[in-house]
Amino acid sequence: MENKSEVIPSDLPNNLAEMSISNTDMSPEDGEDAKEKTRLICQVLELQNTLDDLSMRVDKVKEENLKLKSENQVLGQYIENLMSASSVFQSTSPKNKKKRVSKKSVSPEHQNWQGWWWQN
Repeated sequence: MENKSEVIPSDLPNNLAEMSISNTDMSPEDGEDAKEKTRLICQVLELQNTLDDLSMRVDKVKEENLKLKSENQVLGQYIENLMSASSVFQSTSPKNKKKRVSKKSVSPEHQNWQGWWWQN
């Protein structure tokens, strides 16, 4: 998006209104048209300013999103490393298990207990 090099004067609506009313050759109908044009111009300028503000906000949110994604990746890798280093999360060999449970007898919630937080 391009930066605005010219500043819109805050009294522009008044200037436009004065210009539209100052012409004495205008009929009342033309005066109403001029007032409507002035109102529409002011509305367009206001909407342009709003669009610029929203565009800047979108850019900031995109930057923050990228930063948070990067931080989440680092934290995920850190947690994965901690889990692989801890004996609690290590799989045991079948000879050390007292009883082997088939996946069919375990509820779906418990089958994927390690991965649930990645999905949330």
